[in-house]
Amino acid sequence: MELAYIPSPSTGVIHLGPVPLRGYAFCIIIGVFVAVWLGNRRWIARGGRAGTVADIAVWAVPFGLVGGRLYHVITDYELYFGEGRDWVNSFKIWEGGLGIWGAVALGAVGAWIGCRRRGIPLPAWADALAPGLAVAQAIGRWGNWFNQELYGKPTTLPWGLKIDADPAIGRVAGTYHPTFLYESLWCLLIAGLVIWADRRFTLGHGRAFALYVASYTVGRFWFEYLRVDDAHHVLGLRLNGWTSIVVFIAAVVYMIISAKRCPGRELVVEPGVIGEAGAGEEPTSLTKPGGDGDAPVEGSSPKPKKV
Repeated sequence: MELAYIPSPSTGVIHLGPVPLRGYAFCIIIGVFVAVWLGNRRWIARGGRAGTVADIAVWAVPFGLVGGRLYHVITDYELYFGEGRDWVNSFKIWEGGLGIWGAVALGAVGAWIGCRRRGIPLPAWADALAPGLAVAQAIGRWGNWFNQELYGKPTTLPWGLKIDADPAIGRVAGTYHPTFLYESLWCLLIAGLVIWADRRFTLGHGRAFALYVASYTVGRFWFEYLRVDDAHHVLGLRLNGWTSIVVFIAAVVYMIISAKRCPGRELVVEPGVIGEAGAGEEPTSLTKPGGDGDAPVEGSSPKPKKV
């Protein structure tokens, strides 16, 4: 008998009259808003305009949702196209099922389109958004708690997650490792790490984003080891475990090459905005000491704030 455990919600849906509010979707929406809010603060601190992060997110978020769903459906196709399955369920994103790898990959394509339309370097925008993405993942993982999914191996630890039986999907009642909670806490640590490293080492040209990616894959590899949901295996390792290894190597290699080719941080991240000039303001000219205020100092730029 367990003396302590984390209870699971009896339902993942709350009805406000005829309108259903699904916990999974609610967590994703909150995560997106937090990521845009924090990314906006960091973008302004780097010398960009307020609102630019949100404008580009209009492209990145839909692409990311589609990419995340595609990755899940492709890697778990038997859930939707196997015998006795209804392929229409592949469109029911509110029931759970988003692959972070697909979300980041296709989300990056959407962000690239948005950045290109604004004449903004994608790596700089990604650096500003990196900690917010980690926080968004931390919040989004609680959607798995509402759906009672993606838990780990059985455990008797006092923070074990109580799971209810559901014969329709083969779910067995018991207490399991709350991998959603582990990953949520890990993502919060990543957000703190990226913010600290960005301040300490003045990361630029996509290196803050690469640090976020590399750090996440380390934790994800461990979480995959704990999980008991069905998954494809390659050479005895879960597919997402191999993906974590490949993505980790790619992120580290990018950081090394980027640091050699483009040391330091971008001086200008958005056309028409220099240094700390805010949204809707014209950048202030820097003048030589004792000058008449009309001669800007060549090559000078204010030191951006750090968030």
